[in-house]
Amino acid sequence: MSLEIFYSRAGHLIRRLNQISVALFLEEAGSHDLTPRQYAALKMIDEVPGIDQMTLSNMIAMDKTTMVKVIDRLVEKGLITRTRAPHDRRLNLLHVTPATRATLDQIEQELDRSEARILAPLSKSEQRLFMEMLTKLVNVNNAYSRAPLDASRMEDLAAQGRLDLPGTRAPEEKSPARKSPAKTTGTASKPSPARAPRKAVRRGGETA
Repeated sequence: MSLEIFYSRAGHLIRRLNQISVALFLEEAGSHDLTPRQYAALKMIDEVPGIDQMTLSNMIAMDKTTMVKVIDRLVEKGLITRTRAPHDRRLNLLHVTPATRATLDQIEQELDRSEARILAPLSKSEQRLFMEMLTKLVNVNNAYSRAPLDASRMEDLAAQGRLDLPGTRAPEEKSPARKSPAKTTGTASKPSPARAPRKAVRRGGETA
């Protein structure tokens, strides 16, 4: 295999883009001492107060082992509280602390700058097309993930009035070998809220 083929592999390029994304996140928002994984968890906990760890894991597509480590770190930093559910002692209910909301507001602005820097080499039309194609790849191949995103959990919470979704769930589309929870119908679907890429316990220098 030539190096040209090696460097042009989709998986290799996606891995490198993830490294760049993490690096820019840390450049823009590193003063908060949060990793992208910790931010994803923190954002969803703020959106759904009292969410349990299992549901959180399913809603941000994070494997359970990493989820435990992320929650432990957020508790240690005083950013969230973790209490046993009165109706089921096996569940931990999560809430952000009051000071955390101000931090999240500031991070949102910093993430806007980070995302703008990632997409800056593309024109506006290329950016839209890239995001549509990226969203389709993630949605259709969701079932192959080590920790698939469970959109049904978000729909359940929205039905209970605990989560405000900007739109409806995308129609389903079959992946090559297995059924995927989400699909597109010729037009690309919009990115799902709080969607985070699946990561292992350690990847590209980033910690949980």
